[in-house]
Amino acid sequence: METLLVRLKAYDPRRGFVLKRYTYGGIRFQVERGWSRVSEQVGEYLRGVRQAPRNPHAPLAFDVCTDDEARALEDREAKEASTRQNATEDLKLSPARGERGALTTADLRPPQGVAAPDVAAGAASSAANAGDPKARKDKGG
Repeated sequence: METLLVRLKAYDPRRGFVLKRYTYGGIRFQVERGWSRVSEQVGEYLRGVRQAPRNPHAPLAFDVCTDDEARALEDREAKEASTRQNATEDLKLSPARGERGALTTADLRPPQGVAAPDVAAGAASSAANAGDPKARKDKGG
């Protein structure tokens, strides 16, 4: 008799995985229990079960795999879960910006034919206009 491994996908409402338990054919599947070995007939039925009944666009509720597929799936999930790198791994150098010759605003030149704005002259003229009563607009009156 051919068998398959089946597990209910982990609860994650953000992704639409909202089932925590499911019963079919007297077999109770729970997220906490992990994999269950079932007959091929039961596995084929569970392959089509969705997270929300009567919604053809809802995500599938079960992972249905052979032994080799289940091992590969578990290995991939373990690798994805370990996002933190160990000191013993081969790590690439992360150079600081100063080491690469970072581009600063002092390095920028204005396009040809355009005069560079004189920031100091602009600040002086606005300070002079601040004391001029004609330069100000009165809002009240």
